[in-house]
Amino acid sequence: FSLMDAIECGIVKLPRVPVADNVSGGETPMFRNLWDRIGKKMPKRARANAGPLDPLGIPTELQTALEALYGHYEKTFEHWKEADVEVPPCFIVVCNNTSTSKLIFDYISGWKSENGNVNQGRLELFRNFDEVGNPLPRPNTLLIDSKQLESGEALDKKFREFAKDEIERFRREVVIRTGNLHRAENLTDEDLLREAMNTVGKAGQLGGSIRCVVSVSMLTEGWDANTVTHILGVRAFGTQLLCEQVIGRALRRQSYDLNENGRFNAEYADVFGIPFDFTAKPVVVPPQPPRQTVHVHAVTPDRDGCEIRFPRVEGYRVELPDDRLSAEFDEDSTLVLTPELTGPAITRNQGIVGEGSKLTLTHTKDVRSQKIVYGLTKHLLETKWRDEEGEPKLYMFGQLKRITRQWLESHLVCKGGTYPAQVMYQEFKSIACERIARGIVRKSRGDGLIKVLLDPFNSVGSTSDVNFRTSKERKWKTDPALSHVNFAICDSTWELEFCRVAEAHPLVRAYVRNDHLGFEVPYQLGSQARRYIPDFIVLIDDGHRKDDLLHLVVEIKGYRGEDAKEKKATMENCWVPGVNQLRAYGRWAFAEFCDVYNMEAEFNAKIKEEFHKLVESAAQVGGMFSNSTGAE
Repeated sequence: FSLMDAIECGIVKLPRVPVADNVSGGETPMFRNLWDRIGKKMPKRARANAGPLDPLGIPTELQTALEALYGHYEKTFEHWKEADVEVPPCFIVVCNNTSTSKLIFDYISGWKSENGNVNQGRLELFRNFDEVGNPLPRPNTLLIDSKQLESGEALDKKFREFAKDEIERFRREVVIRTGNLHRAENLTDEDLLREAMNTVGKAGQLGGSIRCVVSVSMLTEGWDANTVTHILGVRAFGTQLLCEQVIGRALRRQSYDLNENGRFNAEYADVFGIPFDFTAKPVVVPPQPPRQTVHVHAVTPDRDGCEIRFPRVEGYRVELPDDRLSAEFDEDSTLVLTPELTGPAITRNQGIVGEGSKLTLTHTKDVRSQKIVYGLTKHLLETKWRDEEGEPKLYMFGQLKRITRQWLESHLVCKGGTYPAQVMYQEFKSIACERIARGIVRKSRGDGLIKVLLDPFNSVGSTSDVNFRTSKERKWKTDPALSHVNFAICDSTWELEFCRVAEAHPLVRAYVRNDHLGFEVPYQLGSQARRYIPDFIVLIDDGHRKDDLLHLVVEIKGYRGEDAKEKKATMENCWVPGVNQLRAYGRWAFAEFCDVYNMEAEFNAKIKEEFHKLVESAAQVGGMFSNSTGAE
């Protein structure tokens, strides 16, 4: 009996999947196939080999999906409570491996850190710890995977005492089923945990009070819970059959009683993260002919005069001030929360028949601003202001709190149904603190605050190292007098236009497209260390000396997201001043061009700007220029 027939006949719950959201540009709603957005950010290995896991570091899209689905679960929970249903509705999460399941389980239910402190779960109804941090004798959330079953840590020591009636009933059932009295008298925690899993939604049994199940092996064991109302898939789904199997875990009806019209009342299961398609058809992929490739390389020795060398920076050391603090924020200090960044704030779920549902984040708007200010300040203090022994400088809390409130009131913008509480997601919290700290450094105006750390084994890169083949179609054959590399391989027509502008400018002495060049800029986006690859390096004769040309790092940017702000801020506030302080790799500057139609004018303006800075600097040290330099 096919699933579609069962849905149309009403003998199972009606699955509702995302059909629309408020994220623009996507072919399908983001939460329809969540794994496409977060798969590369999730741990690839099982828990035994994954290393340290930080529950607060899960992707923001996953956090938003959990919040949105949980907000709808809260309403369902209250409806069941008002209707005097004996058991709560059940929320299940299906994961790809034991590392992912542990991360989500801890995020949902709470966890103990290495120092013994309890971090409360982010979803209140699913917490396994009380207000003072003691484990609940009857857990609200279960983690079912091979690693958890083997660990013996799934159940609190008081569980046997509080659930003695249900355990005794289980013992009698074991004797009846197996006739093995010895096994019944020596039930392990693994036996109890499996029984709790198998009796979810059954009043008076071990799993009767379970509200959430996080699992890896949902398809390998039989399960007949009929109280599942919400399901989140956090794994890849390669076939529609697999989608049907997972969704099927939520479709067993709670009631088969007929109403006054002789029909079943509608029951629903809301689904995120499972790309179930009611009308899926096989897709035939036509054969693709092989594409022609070109050899991109440094032309040696004919063009060695155009060689460009650059430092390989591995990181930065920022010496933050400890005296009276103040901050100077600019346009790039603003953090704009949008559904494109956080995940949809409004999602419409709908099945092939029946009533739809609207899932939002409105339940987060009640978080007080004082709580957000405190949380950001605490994170800022713990990550940026520590003494030589690694302890937070607690005496700075008052000043940092004042500056944090200033940033929150003026530079946090929420659009598209997002709320300020979402800035407390780990990634956004780290971004916010980075921008607050950067504003404090900017106000201090101390060039000596930034130190760059070079690669100790390979501190210098060069265009002479470029040598690769590519089939990309956008390529510019470079001027032999202006580029060490024979082709500039571009990602957009804007970059092709920049090649034309650069080669036409009289002050450009050499340039290179940063492709397979190895020029990378380390930067931080939230809690993640990333590498930024600028588009071009251009050598400019700005009137100094022929052997001391200006190195202009160029970024061609269309859409500027929050990551673009971090990249630009890192270049302007860390990389450029840090490298210039070394005085061993020439003079460097950074330019970002956002308008292809005005690129030539912007390029000229940037060159003039750097030239004027040079003139002012020379005048301050007593006139280092002469007429022979061509400065005028």
